[in-house]
Amino acid sequence: MKSLVVKHSVVIAGHKTSVSLEDAFWKSLKEIATERKMTFTDLVTTIDGEREHDNLSSSLRLFVLDFYQSQLAVRVDGQGHRSAPTSSPAKSASATTAP
Repeated sequence: MKSLVVKHSVVIAGHKTSVSLEDAFWKSLKEIATERKMTFTDLVTTIDGEREHDNLSSSLRLFVLDFYQSQLAVRVDGQGHRSAPTSSPAKSASATTAP
């Protein structure tokens, strides 16, 4: 699978910044924003405001990873095989919108 790093400009709190992520992460962030009925910019701004790491690109990747891990845990939990994940850097971002 080819995954090139792509640089995009995003506006966070009125400031334009560049973020480099693999295309799969950009696509996932857009899908998550759509699912949560948020704009892409609102989602990135929320993640930025709650991040625990200095690097925004890393925080966005970890957010996407946590999102999909949480979805997997919920599916597996429904079958009684595995418990939900503990804490994550994106829990409050997920709590601010409807699933």
